[in-house]
Amino acid sequence: MEVSSMIPCKGCTSWQGLLFTASLLICCHLATTAKVTIESVPLNVFEGDNVLLHVHHLPENLLAFAWFKRLTKTKHRIALYALNINLVVPGPVHSGRETVYRNGSLWIQNITHKDTGFYTLETINRHGRTVSKTTMYLHVYNNLFTHGCPHTSAQLTIESVPPRVAEGSSVLLLAHNLPENLLVLFWYKGVIFFNKLEIVRHIAEKNSSVPGPAHSGRETVNSNGSLLLQNVTCEDMGFYTLRTVSRGVKVESAHVQLQVDPSSCTCCNPLTSAPLTIEPVPWNAVEGESVLLQVHNLPEDLQAFSWYKGVYSSPVFKIAEYSRTMNSITQGLEHSGRETVYTNGSLLLQDVTEKDSGYYTLQILNRVSESVTTHVQFHVNKPVTKPFLGVSDTTVPVQSSVLFSCLSADTGISIHWIFNNQSLQLTERMTLSPMNCGLRIDPVRREDAGEYKCEAFNPVSLKTSLPVSLVVTNE
Repeated sequence: MEVSSMIPCKGCTSWQGLLFTASLLICCHLATTAKVTIESVPLNVFEGDNVLLHVHHLPENLLAFAWFKRLTKTKHRIALYALNINLVVPGPVHSGRETVYRNGSLWIQNITHKDTGFYTLETINRHGRTVSKTTMYLHVYNNLFTHGCPHTSAQLTIESVPPRVAEGSSVLLLAHNLPENLLVLFWYKGVIFFNKLEIVRHIAEKNSSVPGPAHSGRETVNSNGSLLLQNVTCEDMGFYTLRTVSRGVKVESAHVQLQVDPSSCTCCNPLTSAPLTIEPVPWNAVEGESVLLQVHNLPEDLQAFSWYKGVYSSPVFKIAEYSRTMNSITQGLEHSGRETVYTNGSLLLQDVTEKDSGYYTLQILNRVSESVTTHVQFHVNKPVTKPFLGVSDTTVPVQSSVLFSCLSADTGISIHWIFNNQSLQLTERMTLSPMNCGLRIDPVRREDAGEYKCEAFNPVSLKTSLPVSLVVTNE
């Protein structure tokens, strides 16, 4: 005789029909609720966490139990666990992140804000009666590791490691935030995508590299996009460009300046003139200051030179042009009235703002009409404002968790943590967010009690938050 999956009695839920495959049940009657409790581990749950809804005092001799999101209705069931056959049946709201254990506990991975709400555990005994229904409320906090942190985008950037290298050494041009679904990447010598300046291209799918016209035999590209340059020479100094192409033909590019210590350049040909270089003074400026783009080794046979905003020497980007023959300066379209050009090639920018940050190009013309182009980059920073230190709770019991967040409206800043007026020494119980703006301690111990502060700083200024005191109790 075939058993129907529906239970023809009032008060039964349709999911109980699944248990007929294991045991023939009688009609349901609500029994006395057992003293079942549910504990959230950890107590404070943030977006991205994993949480265990740990069940205590699970009744004995159960046939099954089920977890529900919100109400104990079939459409809200997360999973059913048939204990006598050790079978887990996912429900309609099972997202693939939930795991049910035989002791009744529910493990949820990679929590999101949508997981906030009531969770109910229902237990069924071997006679088919509902033994208990226990409900708890799970609150998922916004992840302060990112919420309120200084805004940053996953923009492609390059870091020179080390920042300045001696001749004969090696340098790694380290790529950060390489795009997903990368198809191919290109490295160029300089800031413009000329084929003749291509050092190497790397095909991601095949993990293979093809040398370009500017490859010297000393360059190696890694699968993470970084470029290793060995046995550096003074001729290697200057800008390098990384260009990436990902699926959907999305193209990104980033530049980095390789600085070679001039004092190490001992093998240069004395008959060869020193290379044309530009030094920003200061390298990192504060808004309202002046910046001098100081030119070194300007050729003696100079006929004229021009300054451009950006990396392209196009008339639309010209700031000014100097003619030695006419001993005159002609202003370009990008001249704002704050620039002063000197006959030694240098350019002074007064009252700079963040918009003045970026690349500048100097193009010179000698007496035989040969042109040489070089580039420079500098940064303008705003003074940082005082950050605000937030905390999930100022009084917490031992073995719980606490999360601090250093909130700032400024961009391009770094965060440093202070505990009891000293630099915070991280332990294995402490986790920092990727930008250091979030600090989590889990589990909390008595020695974590004290005064916390955070510092926000950039290359030109530093501000410290007001202190927050953490009290740790025994319960």
